[in-house]
Amino acid sequence: MAFKNWFVNTHRNHVAALIVTACLALLIGYLTLSPAPFLSIPGSDKINHLIGFTALMIPGALLYRHALYWLLPSVIAFGGAIELIQPYVNRRGEWADFWADATGALLGAGIGLLLRHIFRERISVQ
Repeated sequence: MAFKNWFVNTHRNHVAALIVTACLALLIGYLTLSPAPFLSIPGSDKINHLIGFTALMIPGALLYRHALYWLLPSVIAFGGAIELIQPYVNRRGEWADFWADATGALLGAGIGLLLRHIFRERISVQ
């Protein structure tokens, strides 16, 4: 019964989604703008960008889907800003990283909306 009520309190969900998204954005910003690790697996950088930006979008899509109108473009712009700033912090900004960020953001929005649909279906059936 408590799980069913979890989706009902939309204000709490919106606040939770924004807090989790902000915390993830800070973590992603720190990790992408701090010195690069000495050892890395070839291609893992793109996977890391994809996973990070997918995770960044899931809370908003799951808990606050109307925010996607401004959140999705903001997250994609955030990825672009990171790539523009990286050369100034001894990292390499790359178009491929930006496209991995944008792809991850779209993927995260899709996964979040799918999870939202699944959870709502299960709640309404019970």
